[in-house]
Amino acid sequence: MPVQLICASHSPLMLTDVEESENGVHAQFFRELDECAKALREFDPELVVVFGPDHFNGFFYELMPMFCVGTAAQGSKDWHLEAGPLKVPRQTALDCVRFLHQHDFDVALSHEMKVDHGITIPLYKLTGALNRYNVLPIFINCAADPRPSFRRVRTFGTTIGEFFAERHPDMRITFLGSGGLSHDPPTPRLEMSPPDVAQRLIKRQNPTQEELDVREARVVRAARDLVVGKGPCLPPDEQWDHDFLKSFVDGTLEDFDNMSDAEIDRLAGFGAHEVRTWVAAAAAAKAMGSLKNELKYYHLVPEWITGMGIVVGQAYGRA
Repeated sequence: MPVQLICASHSPLMLTDVEESENGVHAQFFRELDECAKALREFDPELVVVFGPDHFNGFFYELMPMFCVGTAAQGSKDWHLEAGPLKVPRQTALDCVRFLHQHDFDVALSHEMKVDHGITIPLYKLTGALNRYNVLPIFINCAADPRPSFRRVRTFGTTIGEFFAERHPDMRITFLGSGGLSHDPPTPRLEMSPPDVAQRLIKRQNPTQEELDVREARVVRAARDLVVGKGPCLPPDEQWDHDFLKSFVDGTLEDFDNMSDAEIDRLAGFGAHEVRTWVAAAAAAKAMGSLKNELKYYHLVPEWITGMGIVVGQAYGRA
């Protein structure tokens, strides 16, 4: 059976009523996402492996891993998403962690991972629920500097693909990459934050719904300001997105090995670091067979702060 790959931008602003800056763009994105959901249902995966970031809702600077695999996970309530448990196959998760350790990845392990919209949005939009399918949640640090290099992310994804190719060669697997493309949300940066905000980035906490609403209203205001050409967010960069997508669709993931965080910050924005999740997901799929990718959607959506993209792929047979 083939391996399925779906990589998609997530913007929590697509869950709001923020005004559309170009007629029909939102509907087109959701139509393509619905087509991906239909393809996933038809594929009927035995396991969904989702590579996602976090936005200082589950992982904090008090102990920030570069990679973490969850043996159990709970969705958070950010952006008024329904919280609840993911259906994680514990033994598979443990076996994957042990395999990674044996192959020189000292990946972190969580028996109670908290996942925010970076993982819950694709699960809701592509599967309809947090627990409809067996899900293996894999966190990649994309927001907290310093981050893992793109070469390390690629080889991490490759090793996960090798685990499934070796231990579960006949399992139907959907790999999801959630994040990107270019976007510059008003996420606090530790070195630029006042002491009270810095503490929120460092110390693990459970914000109230009121606190979440205040933070999220600030993002909506920033999005509306971006549409009319105001700061603080850097606008998404169409050329950067196209350059990334060309190499990504072509499958030349090594092209990203030397991409620097400084370059991403300058051209594509703070949130674009999330394309690490795409690279890891594609590397995992590629390790399981000959991978063929297709760009299904791309458009700048300034009111969502983001260059929105969807790439799908299938891998057949061992590479």
